[in-house]
Amino acid sequence: MTNFEILKSKKLKITLARKVIFEILNDADAALSAEYIYDKCVERDNSINLSTVYRTLEVFQDTGIVEKFDLGDRRYSYSIKKEHHKHTIECSLCHKSIELDCPVKMLEEIIKTKTGFTMMEHELRIKGICEKCKKVNKQII
Repeated sequence: MTNFEILKSKKLKITLARKVIFEILNDADAALSAEYIYDKCVERDNSINLSTVYRTLEVFQDTGIVEKFDLGDRRYSYSIKKEHHKHTIECSLCHKSIELDCPVKMLEEIIKTKTGFTMMEHELRIKGICEKCKKVNKQII
């Protein structure tokens, strides 16, 4: 789906600012701050002001186009919402498993901010005891 189609599918008016900001976010490998996006707009010779960037990011967040990450100290970064992969949590006793959305995206932004590292991949294995097994096996839990 093209940028135009994504914005149109969310019933948004297609403006130059929205197209440019979407392109900058879409081309990024990591989440970006509003100030960084603004600087990129200026580099592209677009007369988009910082308040337009903030308003556009808010609209994109409200319509589910971007995710907003709280980095603390009233600092935020934004990235295009991608299809998220899933993880499972498995009961160690009966082996029942439940699928969960991946919780690592926010952690990835914190790691990048605090350490400068860019996460390339991750592996998450979750084991636990389900409610049914807890009731049946009270003595071992």
